[in-house]
Amino acid sequence: MDSSSSSSSSNNNLNQNSRGSKHSSGEKWRTLSSVVTVVKNPKRRFRFTPNIAKRHEAAAMRRSNQEKLKMAVLVSKAAFQFLQGVQDDYPVVTEEFKAAGFDICAEEVGCIAEGRDPKRVKLHGGVDGIADKLKTTTTDGICTENIKRLTQRQQLFGINKFTEAAQRSFWVFVWEALQDMTLMVLGACAFVSLIVGIATEGWPQGAHDGLGIVASILLVVFVTATSDYRQSLQFKDLDKEKKKIYIQVTRNAYRQKLSIYELLPGDIVHLAIGDQVPADGLFLSGFAVSIDESSLTGESEPIMVSSENPFLLSGTKVQDGSCKMLVTAVGMRTQWGKLMATLSEGGDDETPLQVKLNGVATVIGKIGLFFAMVTFAVLVQKLLTRKFTEGSQWSWSGDDAMQLLEYFAIAVTIVVVAVPEGLPLAVTLSLAFAMKKMMNDKALVRHLAACETMGSATTICSDKTGTLTTNRMTVVEACMCTKIMDLSKQQAAAAAAEIPNEALKLLLQSIFTNTGGEVVINQHGGAREILGTPTETAMLEFGLSLGGDFQSERKASKVVRVEPFNSTKKRMGVVLELPEGSARAHCKGASELILAACDKMINANGDVVNLDEASLNHLKGIIEKFASKALRTLCLAYIDLKNNNVDVSLADTPIPACGYTCIGIVGIKDPVRPGVKESVALCRAAGITVRMVTGDNINTAKAIAKECGILTNDGIAIEGPDFREKSLEELDILIPKIQVMARSSPLDKHTLVKHLRTTFGEVVAVTGDGTNDAPALHEADIGLAMGIAGTEVAKESADVIILDDNFSTIVTVAKWGRSVYINIQKFVQFQLTVNVVALIVNFTSACLTGSAPLTAVQLLWVNMIMDTLGALALATEPPNDELMKRPPVGRTGNFISSAMWRNILGQSLYQFIVIWLLQSRGKSFFGLHGDDSDLILNTLIFNAFVFCQLFNEINSREMEKEDVVDGIWDNNVFVSVISATFLFQVIIVEYLGTFANTSPLTIVQWVFSIVIGYLSMPIAVYLKRIPILFT
Repeated sequence: MDSSSSSSSSNNNLNQNSRGSKHSSGEKWRTLSSVVTVVKNPKRRFRFTPNIAKRHEAAAMRRSNQEKLKMAVLVSKAAFQFLQGVQDDYPVVTEEFKAAGFDICAEEVGCIAEGRDPKRVKLHGGVDGIADKLKTTTTDGICTENIKRLTQRQQLFGINKFTEAAQRSFWVFVWEALQDMTLMVLGACAFVSLIVGIATEGWPQGAHDGLGIVASILLVVFVTATSDYRQSLQFKDLDKEKKKIYIQVTRNAYRQKLSIYELLPGDIVHLAIGDQVPADGLFLSGFAVSIDESSLTGESEPIMVSSENPFLLSGTKVQDGSCKMLVTAVGMRTQWGKLMATLSEGGDDETPLQVKLNGVATVIGKIGLFFAMVTFAVLVQKLLTRKFTEGSQWSWSGDDAMQLLEYFAIAVTIVVVAVPEGLPLAVTLSLAFAMKKMMNDKALVRHLAACETMGSATTICSDKTGTLTTNRMTVVEACMCTKIMDLSKQQAAAAAAEIPNEALKLLLQSIFTNTGGEVVINQHGGAREILGTPTETAMLEFGLSLGGDFQSERKASKVVRVEPFNSTKKRMGVVLELPEGSARAHCKGASELILAACDKMINANGDVVNLDEASLNHLKGIIEKFASKALRTLCLAYIDLKNNNVDVSLADTPIPACGYTCIGIVGIKDPVRPGVKESVALCRAAGITVRMVTGDNINTAKAIAKECGILTNDGIAIEGPDFREKSLEELDILIPKIQVMARSSPLDKHTLVKHLRTTFGEVVAVTGDGTNDAPALHEADIGLAMGIAGTEVAKESADVIILDDNFSTIVTVAKWGRSVYINIQKFVQFQLTVNVVALIVNFTSACLTGSAPLTAVQLLWVNMIMDTLGALALATEPPNDELMKRPPVGRTGNFISSAMWRNILGQSLYQFIVIWLLQSRGKSFFGLHGDDSDLILNTLIFNAFVFCQLFNEINSREMEKEDVVDGIWDNNVFVSVISATFLFQVIIVEYLGTFANTSPLTIVQWVFSIVIGYLSMPIAVYLKRIPILFT
């Protein structure tokens, strides 16, 4: 999201999003923050903003790593030349490691991957030798049964965590709250007031004013610090959730899922496309492994990892292929650990709304500063005029000094009230509250700004598999040897009996060898367990149900080449070396693509025959039939390579693109998730268009889209290849109508998202789970990664992680996003009303009467009501169903809307008239006489003013709706804040008069104050009935 609005721009033209890059740069933030000149407390205002220095430090570390990488390559080349002729001294193992039974120390093993030194690897006897010295095996992994050895391994080699900044204590937040410049000036005023007061009136009478200001300052500071401290704890908890990553590890000869924080040197880690390498390590075995090291070194070119170049570095990402890795270094012994420790201090970017509200606060602050200076000048001028009139201009008493000090304190307090420091901080409070609640609703927010942007979303581009569907897949139909088998009606064993023996052998070989999954025995209970994606699990279940044996099939042939599935090729393949020495390639993938690569098929007798036109049409008809039932179709095929002059001994043997024999077609059922249809209908009612973007067959996609309510009669379903061929003019006409895109590539998704954002001004949310979805997730306004099916690369590119992979959760995120946006609007409306009235009342009163009705202590209390307590009450309002019945704000909506200006100006006018009438007619109306009449009147004005704010806080719960009390009792925070404010107001007026310059009021006067405040509610109803002429 581009934080690009100038903070000095007109308040009612604050668009929430711009169309540039969604992630703001440090330079851009500096430009924006440079205009924020009137700041009471920079430490607090800019707490949740980027630390540019730390980011530059991290960038410098990346450049250093890049230079080290280049140097390591040069050194390793030179080392190869001298490897045979030079014999290094054998590395020394310290006594500590020897005593624990290890033959290599942490420093030595940690340098192996980081230094990329093949010489060192060979010196230790290769990867197997290093594994032996770490007391592990490359097949079974670490043995954890010996607790003492496990503890020693942790103590000597370290744990897989990097050093983080310590949680700041509550007193740090108290200290930051005290850094407020206006509070410091008021503190100085209080100190002078104490000295002068005690010197002129003695103790304790002369200390009341000064102590009152001190007590008010301390109250403001502690309430502010408590609020900020609670927010920091919430962010800390969410930060821990972000870092929860699990990975497949072999320990005790069992493959299992472990947290990356539990990894230790000696562990055997299984890596696949999209995984983040969790620690430094060495390649053991695998195929076509390509590593993206840009996050660590800044180098964009992927690095090929193999037995010749076995080095894997923590924090890098698997771009292609799969492999097993031996962990050699963890945590702070890795370059990634050192880099992350620096990056963790870099801070988050400010959200666009925080930047804009910083701008609003600055503009209002400048106005407040001007009014404060004029007020002080007018009050001093009145005092000087009076003294000249009396002829006492040359004799100044302690009372005169106290009067000047009071005037100065009032001027400073006007700045306190006028600068709405709470505006940008209300965003943080609301976001922290929303993020915590969204976590309970299975959505983990990675970037603060995503919360507010999701509220403006106008389009959701959703995946099908696992998001709209359950991702619990089963093979329910299959076509083998031209026969259709309905597995929902017959047993798989009976179906297997109908397949000719040779064809069944080929089918089982294809299922069990051409797979990214694995059948293992569970460590607990010894039960059979299938590991892999839902599609792979369904296929392996199918193979096992046909009587196949995974382990024996894998042992029967040697895998020499693997091409993992990716969403660009829409296929995966494997090359096998068979026992008799020949080679065979198997592939499976998108049915129409694999079928197009076939020129032969297996007939009903199990014989291989040419694929003629009739047979091809028959198989295409079966694919369409399966797809129309909303089944995901896969085609399996093979090719014998014995006569193709292919050297299968080479690991990079290419898998042929054509000439295959079709083994069969399977139809996989993936039911639609419960509640998706209702969620899609809710989105449509909210003005959010849902589009399905999937790699599946178009008929499958259309069937699922109709079932979900996404594809309507006036919508279009299109295939990725057709979409790619359209001209820009055709796309401009076509894109608004597209509701389903099938057989799409990641580039198609990226193109669609880019056009929706730039050409049509849509605010786009995109879901993704694969590595190749990263560009679209990054391009979108809000990237939504799947928590279960998503790769680490996709999650890192996303703004929000959907922990249950459920579309209904995405709708919940949209609802929370709208709630955040509207809650902040409510708070802004409430606070600006207080600002306007407090400014005008004190300024006009000072100019016309020579005194201010609201004292410094009273204004500090008002400031706390409108700042911390107001934000707590209004910015934490939970979402309701009504939010999804209004259109989205989109890009062009003004943050401070015309309805808000109407409510602000209407309520301000009412409050100003009431207070002015009280000032001018209050004494006669209430029959106030005597020395304390001014004090009672000012107390009455203060009381009426506070109750006006209290009831206006209730009015601010709704900006358009007349019924503002609907659901109020469901919000415990709001009720608590209102109740506490009322209670403290009674205490201040009745019992703290000495410090707050108030006098106890009669029952009639209390009722009058409450009624004056309550009248703002019917006035709010009439205001909401005034039609808005300008939007």
